Amino acid sequence: MNIYDIEIKSLQNKPILLSDFEGKFILFVNVASKCGFTPQYKGLEELQNTYKDNLVVIGVPCNQFGSQEPGSSSEIKEFCEVNYGVSFLITEKIEVKGTNQHPLYQWLTSKKLNSKKSSSVKWNFQKYLVSPDGQLIDYYFSITKPLNSKITKHLNS
Repeated sequence: MNIYDIEIKSLQNKPILLSDFEGKFILFVNVASKCGFTPQYKGLEELQNTYKDNLVVIGVPCNQFGSQEPGSSSEIKEFCEVNYGVSFLITEKIEVKGTNQHPLYQWLTSKKLNSKKSSSVKWNFQKYLVSPDGQLIDYYFSITKPLNSKITKHLNS
């Protein structure tokens, strides 16, 4: 299975075809509205706008860390747009760890599936960068800001 085979829905419950983004970097970020890292929405939007020709940012709401994403799909959408002007793609709310872990995060966190490295999602706003050919490049903990050179060095190459 590769990243482009995985199915996930948007906040509006419409299918997102990850294969539509083949040829671009994809940055997956598990997001939450009531987290200390929530202001990173601004940096994620700036990253998306700066690298729009070769990057897609995808926010993935998750309520597994401190119950910091309790909202419904419409509440999440409104929060992101009103407070941070978010225009990048936001998926349905999913689980990023545990027995109900979404297939996307199974792939992102399992070396057996992504052929690169295993990881565990530690907190909200952990980031996973996928290359234009669908390979996991690396992951970054919450403290790594969206415009950090650890991320942008790949986008500039």
